[in-house]
Amino acid sequence: MLPDLVQYLWIGWLVLAVVFVIIELLTLEFTFLMLAAGTLIGGLGVNLLGGEWWLQVLAAAGVAALLLFTIRPLLLRALHRSSQHIPTNVDALTGMSARVVGAFTDGDGAVKLDNGETWTARLADASASVAPGQRVTVTAVRGATVVVAPEEGTPA
Repeated sequence: MLPDLVQYLWIGWLVLAVVFVIIELLTLEFTFLMLAAGTLIGGLGVNLLGGEWWLQVLAAAGVAALLLFTIRPLLLRALHRSSQHIPTNVDALTGMSARVVGAFTDGDGAVKLDNGETWTARLADASASVAPGQRVTVTAVRGATVVVAPEEGTPA
């Protein structure tokens, strides 16, 4: 009975590789892709060359381990290199310039951001004074209010 199972072991290697690829599609971390490659190259390769079943298992484990520790880190580094953080929504407002459109009273006023939106604003330094038309920079966002500071080199 054992010789019959060993004779069709190549089917097991193919099924195992397909299972690993399906799991990789769900995880997207290149771990199961390396295991699938080890299964195909090591296990199925040695099987097709006529190697014993224990040699097939050792070859599959060895190739998978080699790929996991050499190729996978390179792939992950290449994948994450292109994914730089791009601020969006409210995070993109910090550092944006604006023009004062409403007079500041007690540190509160209104500004029109460079993206065209008008926001309620609060001065970062309540003792500073800004006049309508003056340029300011957004330093933070607090709810529906932006915290602003006069731009460097802008007359007060």
